[in-house]
Amino acid sequence: MPKAYEVIADDLRRSIREGERKPGDRLPAETELARAYRRSVPTVQNALRLLTEEGLLDKQHGRGNFVRRARTLAVRDNGRHQWEKNRARRPKSERAVTGATEQDTGLELRDLVFYARYREIEAPGELAAEFGVPEGTPVVERSYRTRYEAETAPFNLVTSYLLRDVIAANPALLDDSNEPWPGGTPAQLHTVGIELDRVEERFTARPPTPEEAAELELPPGTSVILLRKKSYDIHDRVVDVSHVTLPGDRTELLFTTPLERW
Repeated sequence: MPKAYEVIADDLRRSIREGERKPGDRLPAETELARAYRRSVPTVQNALRLLTEEGLLDKQHGRGNFVRRARTLAVRDNGRHQWEKNRARRPKSERAVTGATEQDTGLELRDLVFYARYREIEAPGELAAEFGVPEGTPVVERSYRTRYEAETAPFNLVTSYLLRDVIAANPALLDDSNEPWPGGTPAQLHTVGIELDRVEERFTARPPTPEEAAELELPPGTSVILLRKKSYDIHDRVVDVSHVTLPGDRTELLFTTPLERW
């Protein structure tokens, strides 16, 4: 037999899924719910906690419990890499019209809020090993955040690294005020004569850190997907290393692999 708080949660869940309670609606106060269901406030609190952990409710301290608004879904397709490479040599006016985030989300450029910050660091051991260079080699660390202007959380947390000496021939690549760069990293690398040959991506998942959960505004119990990406040029040299943290509640990974005919 289900417990009392589970019965309450089932009823509230049904009302949300059937549209009786809509995204953004505030639920009655816990004391009102307790009277309506003829149960104690702690029992109601357990039901609300369960629905919050399922991602159906947002608990806002001092304001109450709200039906969670669905976040914009980002579908990350591995075809994006060829698409970006093809665009790298196109005119700037064409590259500026749309980017990878717009492709992933179906949004338009005017819908997005973009942030970039660069800093120069000395490559620590693990990063130096990924590039195949000595520890301490200068690299440009680039942090990116992009969000839908109607939402407050970014689609992901991106940190990308480029070897400073490789890109220094174009000083514009050292200045974050030139972001967002039309065409992204493939177009940036093209300006210093680099053609990408392949992209290697590794995905893992884990619980978020408190900082990640706060910045991505993750419901309790939601995991993050970690993407570790290395881009190689046509000379088999690693030219970009990117670490991307993707929210598990609103990211879909789509891999399409063409198969050779017999």
